[in-house]
Amino acid sequence: MSFELAVWHEPEPITRERAADVFLALRGGEPGAAEPSAGVTEFAASLPEAEQCSPAHAVVTVALERSDEVAGEAFALARRYGLVCYDPQRHLVHNLAPLGAYPGMQLRTGDGMIVIDPDLQLVRDAVATMSPQNPFTALVVFGEHFVQTSPEISGYELEYKDSLRDVMVRAHVPDLEAVQDAFGEYATGHRTFLEHHNWRRV
Repeated sequence: MSFELAVWHEPEPITRERAADVFLALRGGEPGAAEPSAGVTEFAASLPEAEQCSPAHAVVTVALERSDEVAGEAFALARRYGLVCYDPQRHLVHNLAPLGAYPGMQLRTGDGMIVIDPDLQLVRDAVATMSPQNPFTALVVFGEHFVQTSPEISGYELEYKDSLRDVMVRAHVPDLEAVQDAFGEYATGHRTFLEHHNWRRV
């Protein structure tokens, strides 16, 4: 079984639904699905696992056991060359912007995805992909603070830790949208979500 990613240029951020449509069109050889980009050529030349399939897009294909290793490099290279990166397995698109407030912040998921400097829409979308095979999502600024969540029977467990203040709190949150809002606020440097739930110290 293999793992696949696709990259191409977009002039502005797109939704994961739009990314899926473009990916299927490119895969089907549909002309005009994406504009030709020199970044695609540079990307394909920089990653041995990538193949430039057209002037407009490249595809990365690796064995499943190497997917985490290669995907992290592909995400970083796509950003370097000004490309979006679509992950059809997770149905997630990595846009170039807008980014959060913390350079170097990492998005980590229970199924092995690690993204440095994720865009804000990816953060929101990734939270919605949790499942028994993907049991948590976390945003981490190493050495400073993090927020993480995992599904519970009747909602989600949400945790926040401020290492600088030696504080860790946990709350039960009944709906996904509230968890997504908390992640979005954290990513943009706000802490309003700490006022919205019944927290207990851990």
